[in-house]
Amino acid sequence: MKRLVLMLLIIVATTGVSRAKVDLVTLPSRDTVQLTIYNSADMTLVRESRALTLKDGKNKLQFSWANTLIDPTSLEILPKADADKIDIADLTYPPRVRNLGLWNIESGVSGRVPVEITYLTSGLSWRAFYMGTLTEDEKTMRLQGYVRVTNNSGEDYENAQTRLIVGRVHILDQIAVLARRQYPYGRPGEIVPVPRPVPEERARLEMLRARAPMVLADMAAEPKEIKKEGLSEYFLYTIEGTETIPTGWSKRLISFEVDEVPVVNLYKYEQQRYGNSVVRFLNFKNDEEHELGETPIPGGMLKVYRSVDDRGHLSYTGQSSFKYIPVDEDVELNLGSVADVVVEPTLMDFRTENYKFDRRRNVTGWDEVRTFKIEVKNTREIPVKVEIQRNFGTSYWTLAKSGDFGKYEKVDLDTVKFTLSLQPRSAKKFEYVVRTYHGTRQEDWTKSSR
Repeated sequence: MKRLVLMLLIIVATTGVSRAKVDLVTLPSRDTVQLTIYNSADMTLVRESRALTLKDGKNKLQFSWANTLIDPTSLEILPKADADKIDIADLTYPPRVRNLGLWNIESGVSGRVPVEITYLTSGLSWRAFYMGTLTEDEKTMRLQGYVRVTNNSGEDYENAQTRLIVGRVHILDQIAVLARRQYPYGRPGEIVPVPRPVPEERARLEMLRARAPMVLADMAAEPKEIKKEGLSEYFLYTIEGTETIPTGWSKRLISFEVDEVPVVNLYKYEQQRYGNSVVRFLNFKNDEEHELGETPIPGGMLKVYRSVDDRGHLSYTGQSSFKYIPVDEDVELNLGSVADVVVEPTLMDFRTENYKFDRRRNVTGWDEVRTFKIEVKNTREIPVKVEIQRNFGTSYWTLAKSGDFGKYEKVDLDTVKFTLSLQPRSAKKFEYVVRTYHGTRQEDWTKSSR
């Protein structure tokens, strides 16, 4: 098992030319560890608590990050007790030694002292994915959210509390690049101390720690929950309990589960966008009315199934990826083309008329008249809603419609939409005649439409 190597070197005597006696003590293992993993950058903040055995006087703490992706320039140590008696003097990097740092600690106490060690590492990542199960009537959906945490950092993290950041963070340097740099600072042989935090920065860190206390109890016997907290431009998701995440492993954790999310199934037909296929969409909203709305939903992949009987058997419906969904925003997921709802447009007639001529008898304007028949079939055992968009290629047009065309509306300057509701195993037909105006006939259309 890979572990970070930390050792404590206690300097007993360093005066004059006498030889110093050095006791080499292996530092106890972590008491707790907390991971804050970002999804917009390859960056994780690690916060460890350990107990150091210090001697009164000068102490040296050796920290090695070999075979890991830790950024050594981000290392920091803070005493959690007797802070006024313990001075973390500096952190230096010995010349011609790779992956090793030495903390110089001036202690006014002797014995075990709890400390917190923080650093940034790369190689840890997470992604969200979801499972939706529609009821047989497809009016509601059970929505389950999961996150998968992957650890390729080179370090095992046992009984770690895991926190996930949703949102974009801007960093100047990639953590993986800093971790692989031969020397943390400067040129070989140069010993550069790491600046200590100013009082304002130390106060800010203390405030952040107070806002996010560590959860130490092992909740493995109960389902994990994710607690969400808003942090300005991004969101923090804290997974309840602790998890062991060895390097090279991925672990799936449940995020949330909502039993009855109201949904709308919508079938769309639009030749300009989808060709001759009917595409199925699933609509819901991230708000309280839809049993959601407490926090944004991280982007991911949703796989949708449908209950087919009382014994829990499922049939696969489709899947769709989506981006970050803010609170109170509508969601429309494309589940792909279907064959059980059919839209068949047929051109029944085409003619030109109302020609206009100039003085030389050249054609300067005309009308094009097209008659379409639209047949819509629902072969499913449940009612469906179908939207049919028709594009005319010009903003100069008039429309006459007849038959069972349902709801009709103008979408934009050259597009209309028919919305039909069909009962199980039923069909509907309607016709429309579209007249488009070309050339100087557009002037006549403009005058008549005022």
